[in-house]
Amino acid sequence: MLINRCNDRMLMKIRQSGFTLLELLVVMVIIGLLVGYVAPRYFAQLGKSEVKATKAQIGALAKALDVYRLDTGHYPAEEAGLQALSVAPANEPKWSGPYLDKAVPLDSWGNPYIYHIPGEQREYDIISLGKDGKPGGTDENADITN
Repeated sequence: MLINRCNDRMLMKIRQSGFTLLELLVVMVIIGLLVGYVAPRYFAQLGKSEVKATKAQIGALAKALDVYRLDTGHYPAEEAGLQALSVAPANEPKWSGPYLDKAVPLDSWGNPYIYHIPGEQREYDIISLGKDGKPGGTDENADITN
């Protein structure tokens, strides 16, 4: 009889120590709400940092182009493009580069920069087409230029 009472008490403690299905569902709903609230804000910040990194790269390319111009007296031809910052063009005797430590980088989304000379509002334009890789767009898809 004493053994039965001990077994009954142990069974009651075991039943009371676990979580019910309802409690687990409530916790899952709370976690889902938190993820739904935090994830969009996190990914929005990630997009902003990619835009900032691309703007910084364009600034560095613009400075390298300015040094190229100081050495040669002109900016690279559009045919030579930004590659002229890393590899000497065949018809440029005053080239004293390389003007970049590494090869010309891709933008934050893996697309090549576009170089136009003359530019629309400046002597030259360096353009990233944004996340979508197409002209125009808004937010992360917007074009970024010097």
